[in-house]
Amino acid sequence: MTATREEGRRRVFADLTPLRTSAHYRRLWFGSTVSWVGQGMTTLAISLQVYDLTGSTFSVGLVGLFSLVPLVAFGLYGGAIADTVDRRKLGLASASGSAVLSAALAAAAFAGFHHVGFLYGIVALQAVCAALNSPARTAMIPRLLPPEQLRAANALNSMITTFGTLVGPSLGGLIVGVAGYQTAYLVDALAFSASLYAMWRLPSMLPDRTGKRRASVLDGLRFLATRPNLRMTFLSDFCAMILAHPRALFPAVAVLWYGGDARTTGLLVAAPAFGALLGGVLSGWQSRIRHHGQAILLAVAGWGTAIAVFGLTRELWLGLLLLALAGYADTASMIFRSTMMQVAAPDEMRGRLQGVFIVVVVGGPRLGDFLAGSVADFTSPAVAITGGGIACVLAIGALAAYGRGFRRYDAHDPTP
Repeated sequence: MTATREEGRRRVFADLTPLRTSAHYRRLWFGSTVSWVGQGMTTLAISLQVYDLTGSTFSVGLVGLFSLVPLVAFGLYGGAIADTVDRRKLGLASASGSAVLSAALAAAAFAGFHHVGFLYGIVALQAVCAALNSPARTAMIPRLLPPEQLRAANALNSMITTFGTLVGPSLGGLIVGVAGYQTAYLVDALAFSASLYAMWRLPSMLPDRTGKRRASVLDGLRFLATRPNLRMTFLSDFCAMILAHPRALFPAVAVLWYGGDARTTGLLVAAPAFGALLGGVLSGWQSRIRHHGQAILLAVAGWGTAIAVFGLTRELWLGLLLLALAGYADTASMIFRSTMMQVAAPDEMRGRLQGVFIVVVVGGPRLGDFLAGSVADFTSPAVAITGGGIACVLAIGALAAYGRGFRRYDAHDPTP
């Protein structure tokens, strides 16, 4: 009876096997979770401090710009570096840099040094560290776990970012309100100790290299150009993030559709994140899926459909439910896409592909915000949201018709 219950749990909930079988992965997962919460605290604290200093929402918006540009600019190069040097050392160095920057924020706040330019500079340097750390950390995972556990590991990894996004800002707002900006920054700096300890305990992670030539960004892009299945994972994500990404319209939607205020906007922002967290927690069914390409296509179509219907509803509870379903579908797509990249790509290319992944994940939603805002300005939020969802479904349908090999991709016999 106990074995039957355990099997039933695995069919529904996230598979915890990677956490049980690999102490290295377990420490890395826990350390990353703590670090993401800390970074979420700092992100909110910086935004609050910038607004406190300037009283300008435009100045707060520049925080995102100072983070976006380095992430995109250094994302590809971070991947190339991760395919050249010991990934453990790169992870340690970049995480140490992030910890030092958070400590610098705390020291400046304690000393009464309050300057917006300083905050922007720290945000940009933090983005550089993140662009170097993410490819290295992600490329380590296939070296720590057998291929059959990578899907489960990616489901667990999805919970890290979502949990940090949900909990970090809330905790950061509470700490800033009670103990000030300096305490939030100091807690973030200390939180990095968990990630640093996890990476310090790892063995050497030199990439497997078939030649002595230095890894280059262009070689990674050329490799991607010749691997249609891997390329399709990025194109499918663009369909969702560019064509059907309504986040920029949430403030207007909260007022015009639901008669709400900032709290309503907060609920709309939190709903996809909550759905994404459920997507990681309730990911046990994915272990029975062999054709990951089909699963990605269906998940992206599910995202587009949920967004399109969201644009037609005027009941807040139903809108939140649809956004949560969209977030669930997005996490399912992300898990399968990440697993395909880790399994079907050779070790010497994993860092660079993760660099491309960073650019897509960071840049795609920003382009989506611009497109949704522009269309809504010329038409209406309803047209922008529903039309974007329909466009996403049509685009993913066209990709499905074009990518026959992608539809046939078999996790038991992976081909890039």
